[in-house]
Amino acid sequence: MSNYWAVLSRPEFGTSVAHSLIVAATSALVAVLLAFLLAYTVNCTNVPKGLKKAITLLTQVPMLLPTITYGFAIIYSFGKQGLITRLLGFQPFDIYGFNGLLIGYVIYTLPTCFLLINNSFQFVDKKFIIVSHIMGDKPWTTFLNTVVRPLIGTMAIAFIQSFFLAFTDYGIPTSVGGEYDVLAMTLFNQMLGSIPNFNRGAVIAVVMLIPSIISIILVTVLERFAIRYNKISQVELPKGKKRDWLCGIGSIVTLVCVLSLFAVIILIPFVSEWPFNTSFTFSHITALFTDSELTQVYTNSLYVAVMSAIIGCLFAYAAGLVTSRSKLPNWARRTVDAMSSIINTVPGMVLGIAFLFVFSGTSLQNTFWILIAANIVHYFATPYQMIKDSLTKMNGSWETTAKLMGDNWIKTIVRVVTPNALPTILQVFSYYFVNAMVTISAVVFLTGARTQVITTKISALQHVAKFDEIFALSLLILVTNLVVKGLTAFLTRDRSREKAKAAVKVKAPQVAVASAAVRPDARQTAIEQTGASGNPDFPLPTSGNRKARNIFTGALSAVLAVLLVAFGFGATASSANGQVVIYTNADDEAIVAFQNALDNNGFKNQYIIQSFGTSELGGKMLAEGKALEADMLTMSSYYVDSAQDRNHMFADLTDVKSKLLGTSENSKAPAYRSPTTAQEGAIIVNTKTIAEAGVPEPKSLKDLADPKYKGLISVPDMEGSSTGWLMVQAIADAYGTGDEGRKILTDIYRNAGPHLEQSGSGPLKAVRSGEVAIGFGLRHQAVADKAKGLPIDFVDPTEGNYALTESVAVLDKGRATNPKAQQMAAVIIDKGRAELLQTYPTPLYQGEKAASNASKNPKNFPKPLTVDLLQEHQDFSSACKRVAQDE
Repeated sequence: MSNYWAVLSRPEFGTSVAHSLIVAATSALVAVLLAFLLAYTVNCTNVPKGLKKAITLLTQVPMLLPTITYGFAIIYSFGKQGLITRLLGFQPFDIYGFNGLLIGYVIYTLPTCFLLINNSFQFVDKKFIIVSHIMGDKPWTTFLNTVVRPLIGTMAIAFIQSFFLAFTDYGIPTSVGGEYDVLAMTLFNQMLGSIPNFNRGAVIAVVMLIPSIISIILVTVLERFAIRYNKISQVELPKGKKRDWLCGIGSIVTLVCVLSLFAVIILIPFVSEWPFNTSFTFSHITALFTDSELTQVYTNSLYVAVMSAIIGCLFAYAAGLVTSRSKLPNWARRTVDAMSSIINTVPGMVLGIAFLFVFSGTSLQNTFWILIAANIVHYFATPYQMIKDSLTKMNGSWETTAKLMGDNWIKTIVRVVTPNALPTILQVFSYYFVNAMVTISAVVFLTGARTQVITTKISALQHVAKFDEIFALSLLILVTNLVVKGLTAFLTRDRSREKAKAAVKVKAPQVAVASAAVRPDARQTAIEQTGASGNPDFPLPTSGNRKARNIFTGALSAVLAVLLVAFGFGATASSANGQVVIYTNADDEAIVAFQNALDNNGFKNQYIIQSFGTSELGGKMLAEGKALEADMLTMSSYYVDSAQDRNHMFADLTDVKSKLLGTSENSKAPAYRSPTTAQEGAIIVNTKTIAEAGVPEPKSLKDLADPKYKGLISVPDMEGSSTGWLMVQAIADAYGTGDEGRKILTDIYRNAGPHLEQSGSGPLKAVRSGEVAIGFGLRHQAVADKAKGLPIDFVDPTEGNYALTESVAVLDKGRATNPKAQQMAAVIIDKGRAELLQTYPTPLYQGEKAASNASKNPKNFPKPLTVDLLQEHQDFSSACKRVAQDE
């Protein structure tokens, strides 16, 4: 219970819970109201059909992109140098904190709410609107009784879904959360921070499940409001020009506001360097199709998305049948509902880590199947609800009629229910596919060297500040998902003409039943004539189209079988080639140096390198131990030490010949690792922005505490990023952790305000985008930006440039250890350091000399950089942060 006490006793925990409840509930309410407006316009007004189709398709655009890009889009649109800010000539509002979260969450959850409500609208009998008008009801009464009343359950479900999507998302808060702490960010810091603590993270996850109990009770209560129609009538809606104009304009305004945020995602991949050089270029797009690694990652994503959609449809449809079209006891059906609600409340990050722990060391580990299973579970709630809503609103007497005609339940489901549910099934396929393409949190811990997907690549690029590539990959995801949504829209298009032709052949119900013994298709026709046609867009199949349906089903099954077989052979071939698998958190420059050293020393095509973010790789190391797929890795030294203490997973390096410098912090490095690079911290400056602000360039970290820099700086929070440790080290060593050091760090955090970033690349992103003038980050990244000609400069602080090393280590897998791993580790150190010094100019080994671009004042912290010291400094930093935020 000590883990519960450690989390619940923190004073800021209650604040983050309250913030999460407020912003999630507010955004869910706004999203449901906007989704209802859009769905009402599509289904209950006489606006042009083209506008209806546009609303249906464009409303779903936000769900076609990963949420990690939402924050970037908000900053690059409404930030100080954002596209919309530039067009308006002023910044319309502050984007950090509640405002930014509300905008991001509403846009994120709007498509899900729309899908649920719009799907239910298709099963609302609109003839009662006409009846209400004839009866003389007032418009408001008609609206409430014939539109809102049948949808009240679905709208409540949409609110719950939207609430939990916002409640559990961490992608948006990491960019625009600012000082408005939410529970998802607290979870993020525990699970993916500089010191992952899965025990405390699990406590937070359990707390986040508590609202699901309320949602389960609410759903149970709302079930009594469900309405079934004997038949869905197609009627011409009453004319109402005022209604049509108001709804049409409201829908257009809503769509413009939502989609304007994503204009920057379409624009930036074709701009040389936003916001400094806005000249047109194709280079970012060209890079996507010339990089074989990105091509493979994209192929992997397509496979995972297709298989998740196919299998997810089967599970969701089966569950929907159990709860809405079966005779199972109420407790069994409610159990499925409860499972759906609970799954909906589990954060994707927690689900991914759960899969990581459960399946570590099994045959599922590092396969596509574990990704597919995680996606199916993660996104089950909404598809299940869509299927359930559509099946519930269909005629409940179909099975009874079919039974009287001699058909069994299975045959009725296949021949009658499924064809009527086909539009919803196709929408579920689309929903699963799109979400599998954009998910990050649920799969970031589960991908391996051969199963990396496009969103985990985006996550890795974020850590190395490759934001142009992030937007280019996001655009690729958007285009792919638009194609799938377009195909879905085509397949679910209005088939009124087919319906009209079929109606000509319709006979009276009595004739159909009387001739049942004569005509083989009479059972189907009888069911159709007694009200089975629940969806007018998809008339029940007759003998003429059943053959086509069977051909389609057979072809789909064949394609699925081919995909499964191809996947099986591909996995076997890739795992049997004996390549050394290398996991790394290194930047591109370091990876290129590793590759050059290996290729030039006889190991070309004998290895595969997979990049991860520091936190993601650290989590996998701590959770999987020796079961890690990698044969060797390069990683932050203190992480390697922590994983070794916990899992005893590394073998002593036997082939490395280079000797460490006696002055190096790693001069007494353990035998199981050797440092590859030293990552130094420095002050980063946007020369244009700082000139506009009219303040001098800071010379030291102490200068950043000066009130004149308030609102102009961005620094990393060491609770979320080890890069922040470099700054805290410098302050602790120069000024101590007493009153002086505490005051300086508190004032720095106060000046940073909402720009206290959770990722090491966050300050550089803020400086590049012109959100702030000054930041603290990795020195070599600022050096690279300056070399590109960007208005970025760097300052070596007078307190010194403190460094964190990254090291190479070889996994000890006993007899399964790849013998080449030791040799490659030696090549990286003995042969690769010369090239590495060009980017990371700190000498680490005997015989090395500082390069011309070396820092002016390199320093090492006097104590060994251990996890215990990291925790000590993190506590110091957290205390200063609390004081700054309280004031």
